[in-house]
Amino acid sequence: MRGRTDSVVVVGAGLAGLSAALHLRGAGHEVTVVERLPHPGGLAGRLDVAGHRIDTGPTVLTMPELVDEALAAVGDRLADRLELLPLHPAYRACFADGSALDVHTSAEQMEEAVREFAGGREAAGYRELRAWLTRLYEVERERFIGANFDSPLDLLGLDLAALVRLGGFGSLDRAVGRFLRDPRLRRVFTFQALYAGVAPRGALAAYAVIAYMDTVAGVWFPRGGMRAVPQAMADAAADAGVRFAHGCEATSLEVRGDRVRAVVTDRERFACDAVVLAGGPAQTTRLLHRRPRRPVPLRWSPSAVVVHLSGPRVDGYAHHTISFGDAWDRTFDEIIDRGELMTDPSLLLTTPTATDPGLAPADRHLHYLLAPCPNLDAGPLDWDRLGEGYADRLVGELVHRKLIASADDVTRLSLTTPDDWARAGQAAGTPFSAAHTFAQTGPFRPRNLPFRDGNVVLAGSGTTPGVGIPPVLISGRLAAARLHRRP
Repeated sequence: MRGRTDSVVVVGAGLAGLSAALHLRGAGHEVTVVERLPHPGGLAGRLDVAGHRIDTGPTVLTMPELVDEALAAVGDRLADRLELLPLHPAYRACFADGSALDVHTSAEQMEEAVREFAGGREAAGYRELRAWLTRLYEVERERFIGANFDSPLDLLGLDLAALVRLGGFGSLDRAVGRFLRDPRLRRVFTFQALYAGVAPRGALAAYAVIAYMDTVAGVWFPRGGMRAVPQAMADAAADAGVRFAHGCEATSLEVRGDRVRAVVTDRERFACDAVVLAGGPAQTTRLLHRRPRRPVPLRWSPSAVVVHLSGPRVDGYAHHTISFGDAWDRTFDEIIDRGELMTDPSLLLTTPTATDPGLAPADRHLHYLLAPCPNLDAGPLDWDRLGEGYADRLVGELVHRKLIASADDVTRLSLTTPDDWARAGQAAGTPFSAAHTFAQTGPFRPRNLPFRDGNVVLAGSGTTPGVGIPPVLISGRLAAARLHRRP
C-alpha cells in the first residue's frame, strides 16, 4: 500500500479484526479497534441466561496454532492466555439406520473404529484418505489458503500443478468416494462442504482441507467457552498497546481524495492513515457505498437456525454430535437450490458442558442445536412467524432420534434465525458469508483490497481466504500484510 500506514483503525473486534490488530501492532503500527458491541468476538458472540454461559457463534475450534501465531506477533503465547482441551472424539456421527461412529483424530484409533464400523476394506481406504487429506493440506496451506491474491495468475506455479495432480479441482464427493464406498463414511468426510456453502457433489475437492482440519489436525475447546478465544486475543492486544473503543458503531468513513482520513462512529471520530474493515460484507458495503464489481452477483451460503437448550445433566453426550438424516442430496437441494426447509434434517448438537461443566448450573447441560436452512435470498421465509414452531420441531426431532429423552426435559434459552442474523448486519441473513463456489474461491473471491489505490483493506469471511475460524484468522494476517508500506 502506498503512503503512510502508521496509524490504523480496525472496524470490528471479531476474530478477523483481532488477528489484524495483533499482527499490525506487532509490526509497529498504532492500532485502534472500533467495535459496536460491549465486548470482543463479533460473530463469536456471548449470551448469559440463567447461569448458562452461551456461545452464540462458532462452536468448532480447529488449528489453534493460528491463534498462537497472532498472539506471537506481540510477543504473547497461547499457553499463557487459554487452556485448550482436546476433544476425544472430535465428533460423534449418528446415522438414520441407528448406527453411530466416534470420529477420532488419532490415525490408529480411527482406523480401528472404521474397521469395526464398516470392515477392513473401508479401514484401508481411510488410511489412504488420511494420507491424501494431509498432502492436500500441505499443498494448499501457504499458496492457496495463506496468501494474498492480486490476479488469477498468482495461482500459477508448482503448487497449482500439485493440486491438479491431487484432483483438487474435481468434485469433493467423487474424490472422497475414491477411498470410501460406505455412504455413511463418505458423509463424515464431506459434510464439511456445508461450511463452505456448497453441496458435497458440487464442492471442489480442494475443500477437503476442512475435513483435514476436523478429522486429522484435531478439534479443541477452550475452557470458559468459545468466547475465551476472542477475549484472550483482545487482552493480549490491549496489553501490547492496542486501543479498544467498545460500544462505538462505525457510521461513515471520512474521505479526502482516494484515502480515508478518519472513521466516524456514533460516539467519536478516529483519525487514521489506513483502515481495516472487518465487520462483514454488509457493513463494508454500507461504509464504502458500493458492492464489489463482479460479472455476476455474489452467491451467499446457506444460513442456520440455532437453538440453545438447557437439559438435565446426564452422562453419555459427546461434545459434538452430528445427526445425519436419511436424505442427503435432497437436503442440499432443499436449502440451497429450492430455498426450502429440510424435510429430513441433518443436525449438529453441541454439548459444551460435556467438556466444561462450569458453563451451566451443576444439574444442567447446555446444548447448542444448529440446523442449516436457506438464506434470505434463496428462501425469503418469515422467520418471525415460523421460528418458534420450527424450533419446537427441531427439539422433537432430537427426541425422535433419542438424542434427548423428552421435550419436557429441556428448556429453550434462546433462538436465532436468519432474520436475527440479518438484523445483526449479516448479508442475506447468513453468518457464513459468500459461498465457496469456483467463481468465489481463491483469486475469484472478493479481494481484500477493494480499490486499486487507497488505504482500505478488508478482513473476515467475505474475503480471502474464506469462511471458518482458521480462514478468518488468516484473513486478519493477510490484511495486516497489505498495510506494509511501499514507496
